[in-house]
Amino acid sequence: MIINVFIENIFGNFELDEVQIYNDVNKMADFIFHNNDLIKSSCLADYKFNTISFDIVFCSNDEIRKINKDYRNKDCATDVITFAIFADSPENEKFIIDDEISLGEIIVSVDKIRQQAQDNNIPFKDELYYIISHGILHLLGYDHQTESDYNFMVENQNKAKAVVL
Repeated sequence: MIINVFIENIFGNFELDEVQIYNDVNKMADFIFHNNDLIKSSCLADYKFNTISFDIVFCSNDEIRKINKDYRNKDCATDVITFAIFADSPENEKFIIDDEISLGEIIVSVDKIRQQAQDNNIPFKDELYYIISHGILHLLGYDHQTESDYNFMVENQNKAKAVVL
């Protein structure tokens, strides 16, 4: 399976090592996408494909607050917003083009990640990869509306993060 991750940095003050993040995200995604238990209960179940793609956009609190307000009617900054295009589309609109599934987009607030890492006394990279793995699980259709679902996501986020840290 080929994994295409597209990274965009619209956060002006973030020294982004795109190569390192790209490599690490690919390792986490590879771990997640090759976990048969995760895939068989995800939006990818029963679909045939050779390539998975998704985008990650790094932005500021101001930008994610605007997105959160426009799309979720919540006027506050958050750490991550996902647009799970494939998972959230009706069955007749789940397109696979040239054996490729585009899962959607993960938008990450660098400001919020820095704040959360500082508040939790953990390295920035730990929090960043925890949140990115969270976004990947959302792109697969997972959510955390119940305590059981929340625990499932946290467990799998920690496993994915452990692959690169």
